[in-house]
Amino acid sequence: MKTTQSALIHSLSPSNGPMDFSIDIRESNGLRTLHFNKRWMQGAMRVTRPWALELEYTQVMMACLLMRDENRFPRNILLIGLGAGSLTKFLYRHCPLAHLTVVEIDARLVDVASEHFGLPDDPVRLKMVIGDGVDYMMASDQTFDLILVDGFNEHAHPGDLNTLPFYRACLSRLSEPGLLVVNLIGLSHGVKGGFAHIESAFEDRTLMFPKCKSGNTIAFASTAGVINISLDELKAKSIVFEQRTGLALLPILTRLELMETNAA
Repeated sequence: MKTTQSALIHSLSPSNGPMDFSIDIRESNGLRTLHFNKRWMQGAMRVTRPWALELEYTQVMMACLLMRDENRFPRNILLIGLGAGSLTKFLYRHCPLAHLTVVEIDARLVDVASEHFGLPDDPVRLKMVIGDGVDYMMASDQTFDLILVDGFNEHAHPGDLNTLPFYRACLSRLSEPGLLVVNLIGLSHGVKGGFAHIESAFEDRTLMFPKCKSGNTIAFASTAGVINISLDELKAKSIVFEQRTGLALLPILTRLELMETNAA
């Protein structure tokens, strides 16, 4: 059997800044990937489909776009953590009326996402902020319709992004009815971990999807009432969404339905 080796196409040495790790960009069979310290994969892009979401957890995070009226939501989006820019690119392309702000602590990643992963250069619609996501959230007075948190260090740990004060700050910066979407890692079966902080901050107006094969678990939280949209409505909207964006969310919703059935 022929074995295909992953080719290293670019590497950056550790910086002297707050994120002291190496960054590697590799490519194998048309899949370009971003790695920290030669170990943790932080993003992926199919070279022939640069706007598509390759990793399952990023696809699950986009279920938030089914939970509100797409004609009005979202208009102002905050993303904490850039990675390879997959989520940013998808939202930029498929939410053309939205303004995006991305907070990334490591300036090297902005250069990498621009050079190797096709991050758009559009200062009018896409604002890049180099800084700590927690500091930004605590100091900002701006309101967002949608906040997505996908920030991790070289140990795949979110640090102070996964704390009760941070999630309370997110709640204070969300519009009505706004949504928070968080990528959580390391939740064991029956263990809530950081999701308990989200439940506390948002007073149980939350929803957690089944764990992805990669170990990522995606949590959603709402400023206005519980997230009580029916699965049937989500499924119907997912079909229209797939026709518009090419992203198939129906299998993910089917897994959610099975999880809720088994828990009943």
